[in-house]
Amino acid sequence: MERTLAERLISYDTSRPEGLAQAAGFVKGWLQSRDVDANDHDHKGLPVITAEVGPAHGPSVIFHGHLDVVPGHREQFDPRVEGDRLIGRGAYDMKGALAAMMCGVVDAAAQSRVRVRFLCVPDEESEDVESHATDALIREGYGGDFAITGEPTDMQIGVQAKGVLAMRILVGGTAAHSATPWLGDNAVLKAVDVFRVIESLPFTRQSSELFDRPSINLGRIRAGDALNMVPDSCVMDVDVRYLPGQEPEEILEQVAQIADVEVTRTFVRAPAQVSRDDEFIQALGEAVRRTNAGEVMSVGRDGASDAVAFLQEGIPAVEFGPAGAGHHGPLEWVSISSLARYRRALGDFVRQLPERLDWQRDSDDSPPVRLRALGGGRA
Repeated sequence: MERTLAERLISYDTSRPEGLAQAAGFVKGWLQSRDVDANDHDHKGLPVITAEVGPAHGPSVIFHGHLDVVPGHREQFDPRVEGDRLIGRGAYDMKGALAAMMCGVVDAAAQSRVRVRFLCVPDEESEDVESHATDALIREGYGGDFAITGEPTDMQIGVQAKGVLAMRILVGGTAAHSATPWLGDNAVLKAVDVFRVIESLPFTRQSSELFDRPSINLGRIRAGDALNMVPDSCVMDVDVRYLPGQEPEEILEQVAQIADVEVTRTFVRAPAQVSRDDEFIQALGEAVRRTNAGEVMSVGRDGASDAVAFLQEGIPAVEFGPAGAGHHGPLEWVSISSLARYRRALGDFVRQLPERLDWQRDSDDSPPVRLRALGGGRA
């Protein structure tokens, strides 16, 4: 069932509004056909699907996922299978997890001790990070005691994620005729040099408990008025994923010290940090260990996600998703067998959560963990 659902979701080009509308309609209809009360909402013209099962009282858990994907080629929306790999745009980030979560909501309807709330949003990959649907719904009261967002983590539990600092950098130069470029100062070439300087600034050499260094990407560059002119200005959009403990204003100050540049912060998103000792996270860890050998708890994610929206409202949240690779790339895939294990882990977590919460209150045991980092995250 998880594979079939994932294939159907992949087939919708949800990098476009019309594809999002079609996919959201399918998600809502699929849940309703299985007696789950699903509802649609509008957020800036895009569809949001919510659903709830379980009792009105008791612990409440949110299964959070996103339908949107980064743009891909037409053939990437035709899912195909190679061995255990389901290949297609969004398979790993995160339509495979979303499919298993949909199954998990139906599974959770059979129990009566935990409230499970399903939240499917259309804009996690959006650059308009300050007004995501997740933030809006949480402000409207769509919260809970704990949230799981199905970002790709290879069946590990992400307890930290880097923050996001996007900056626009204007680099100045001097115009000249292209036949005599030595009479000008090419702003495009200067911009490339500026980016190399950014990569060597002091903040880039810092590390933290789970991360070796920040991540820096030159995402866009715009310059030039005519082919036969030396460009006198160049604009770069730079994406910095900064570490827990770093301050974005300090990073901006370091960049602003570079000669001939003007720096503007376009958006910022705080890092995600949650205690591994949280009773919900401990309960999820126990459920995951039944299907996944080895340490599953202490993972740092290089990217960001909507988990931060829950954390900022005081709701413990983690990233937890199936195994795979290649998100945002040409050969993105999710492990078919991990989809079943992922669904089973979610189900075990919900069914055994009440007992675990009671046990946790009577015990201070917290076994030592081994730390490591894992790549991935927001577009």
